[in-house]
Amino acid sequence: MNGSNAPAQAPVRPDALLPLLGTDAEVVAFFAGVADLDATNPADHLLEDGVRLASGARLEQFARAGAGDAFCFVGEGGEERPVVYISLDGAAGPLALGLPELVRLCLVAPWWRDAPGRTASELRAVADEYREDVPDLDRRRDRAARALGLDPAELPSEAAALARLAELSRGPVAEACLVVGDEDDPLDPLFGAAPGHP
Repeated sequence: MNGSNAPAQAPVRPDALLPLLGTDAEVVAFFAGVADLDATNPADHLLEDGVRLASGARLEQFARAGAGDAFCFVGEGGEERPVVYISLDGAAGPLALGLPELVRLCLVAPWWRDAPGRTASELRAVADEYREDVPDLDRRRDRAARALGLDPAELPSEAAALARLAELSRGPVAEACLVVGDEDDPLDPLFGAAPGHP
């Protein structure tokens, strides 16, 4: 936060976020405990048989949600790759163009899964309910952000992060990140059915 006496932190190097998501205590406490993104044991993260990208590009799971849903990188490369979310309920879609964008989404709107199809007032109610369940959310978010080398004051707003999520759910990114099941049927869109966007 501005005006804080906390020491300035150097920006995180490219491809350095994922290790921190799995090992730094402050980061793990927020991401696994609040945002439901657990990257603590990447080798344990395996996709269901037959789940793959329609394009044939590589799909690499790097984290999971508590229910077993998967966070995956698309294609070859490092943390700059697009990220898709694959739910065990048979839905999938892009969340971010790179791990840094996903991290920011999870920091400002850890309840993003509840966003599709909701009005602005409904989104406010969802966020308020989340804050009731996690009353120290801002403090935990700020500590995790700083541990990742991010200035909490420079994070996007909830509205901007959710608008970006809606934007990615349409067009070329969604097409490039189309996930199919074992019978080549596309999984349902994660956000495509929303009748509008925040």
